[in-house]
Amino acid sequence: MGGGPLIASGISRRKLLLSAPVMAGPLLIPEPAWAGGQLEEPLMDSVRTALSSAVANRAPPVPTFSSTAARLSYLRWLSSMSDRLYGRKKEFSSRIEFLQTVWYEARRAGLDISLVLGLIQVESAFRKFAVSSVGARGYMQVMPFWTRVIGDGDPGKLFHMQTNLRFGCIILRHYLDRERGDTFMALGRYNGSRGKPQYPNAVTGAQSRWLWSDQASPTGA
Repeated sequence: MGGGPLIASGISRRKLLLSAPVMAGPLLIPEPAWAGGQLEEPLMDSVRTALSSAVANRAPPVPTFSSTAARLSYLRWLSSMSDRLYGRKKEFSSRIEFLQTVWYEARRAGLDISLVLGLIQVESAFRKFAVSSVGARGYMQVMPFWTRVIGDGDPGKLFHMQTNLRFGCIILRHYLDRERGDTFMALGRYNGSRGKPQYPNAVTGAQSRWLWSDQASPTGA
């Protein structure tokens, strides 16, 4: 995937990297790990089927846009997020691929992208091969039992970037639906600490680093 769409749209690698040293500082501060620990719960057959279907689609994260303006807004977001993520991921192509995939999977699951990035920051500090003390894996610290419940049973695939992000986003969407849109309770359920404030507060605090408003858009959205 790399940086092809950016180059085609006139946004150069040099521009993307230009402000990285400024942004890198805060993101390099060591942060406490909040090991993922989703709890295995019985699922209704209809829920299991829906989650399995959502996970099974292996289409690559290729963004589609309704207009040129929407595409340009996405590219401005990508440029801004690349600057902010530089301290965590120095290699340009892997950074862009990661952000493109987060954008795709978060939107596919109907999630706020800044919330997903905040969760990843807290769960794994953007480490692809992170493993928690309870066995949660990857960027979004997905528990291996999920691959048995709604996947093909191979927990090793949770170290594959798109697979991990897809599972994580689908699981978070599931918890939000169960909690009727209550982000605080859904985040607690994602971490296995439902009702306790430490984890949701950490994620929403981290989320603030990834909020973005498109000032070039007529609406600023």
